[in-house]
Amino acid sequence: MTDEPIYMLNALWFKAAGGAEKYQQYLRAASPITASLGARMLEGYKPEVSLIGEWDPDLFFVVEWPSEAAFKALMGHEGYNEIKHLREEALDKSLLIRCKKIG
Repeated sequence: MTDEPIYMLNALWFKAAGGAEKYQQYLRAASPITASLGARMLEGYKPEVSLIGEWDPDLFFVVEWPSEAAFKALMGHEGYNEIKHLREEALDKSLLIRCKKIG
């Protein structure tokens, strides 16, 4: 386990019926919890068109976590476990990729 910051790329595909709105509800509930663990969203994007290859999420963003331990603490956080169903209810598909910053 590393004490260095880690970066999580989140790519999301919302359910057609109310998924985006449900995800906003999830974000409002999850943000205070993730902030208390030292996480912060760096940037978010809504893709417009894929020029090469196939990749069409509705939204993607990168979250910086102060350490791997901080990210793992989220999974065991009581408050998070009470609201994580909102994320599951909002999404058809998701991708979570741990990344390492270069440069």
